[in-house]
Amino acid sequence: MSGAFAQSPAPARLLERTGPRVDNVRLGILSMLAGIALMAVMNALSKVLADGYPLAEVTFFRNLFGLLPAVAMVAAAGGRRTLRTGKVRGHVGRAVVGLISMVLLFWSYRLMPLADAVAISYSAPLFLTALSVPLLGERVGPYRWGAVAVGFVGVLVIVQPGEGTFGHGAPVAIAAAVAYALAQITLRQLGRTEAPVTTVFYFTAFATALCAVALPFAWVTPSLKDFGLMALMGLAGGGSQYFITRAYALAPGAVVSPFSYSGILWATLFGWMLWGDTPASHVVVGALVLIASGLLILVRETRRRG
Repeated sequence: MSGAFAQSPAPARLLERTGPRVDNVRLGILSMLAGIALMAVMNALSKVLADGYPLAEVTFFRNLFGLLPAVAMVAAAGGRRTLRTGKVRGHVGRAVVGLISMVLLFWSYRLMPLADAVAISYSAPLFLTALSVPLLGERVGPYRWGAVAVGFVGVLVIVQPGEGTFGHGAPVAIAAAVAYALAQITLRQLGRTEAPVTTVFYFTAFATALCAVALPFAWVTPSLKDFGLMALMGLAGGGSQYFITRAYALAPGAVVSPFSYSGILWATLFGWMLWGDTPASHVVVGALVLIASGLLILVRETRRRG
């Protein structure tokens, strides 16, 4: 999952390997939990830093230091040969869309409680399902459309448009989820020919370069402490991608994907510890509805592909 989503790769062949796949379910689950915990650290740090620094600068450092785990992924997957690609334009396009999603997500953290923003971000699979019809030509049956409808009810419960909550950053969080869904669509297109470890590296590299262009227009020199926090944020974000990638390489997606929802628990904990935020009852109910709809879509996808 960019930001809350962390730009996690699709549950497919995520690391190049030879020979038959050997699953290690326990290690796969632990890897997913570790990846989501690191993502939560990144999200919390980005919210702390976004209060005092331009979003372009925060996003730049998230990607710059995220390059280190990305390089480790490349090394683990076979080295420089994994960077060979004939889809440079596709990788640039994915970086642009993914970067937009990341900036919007960090902006939503500035505007609203962390747990609320993260809960809304879990609507991304709903937008992905809906957009896959016109953009990928996929067929979506009544079962999945029903799950999407249930999920959007959960979004409405969270944002409470008639109660004024909608104006407190929710539109930005929803836009981030839509942008992430578009980024996942580009990832599906690239995934037909590219190893996902390749797309992870090029996304991080191109996103860093794109953010660097904006730095002369949006720069606040960080203190030594804040620079350390920015480095930690980037390492946590890149580490999250690494462990989530490993999780899907070690175990079936249907097994490890549900553990990604532990991110809501982490967001709630960090929000309470750092800002004294406690999710309102309607946010909890809406998040549970969103989780249920996401699991319904996951079950249907697993059965369809099986």
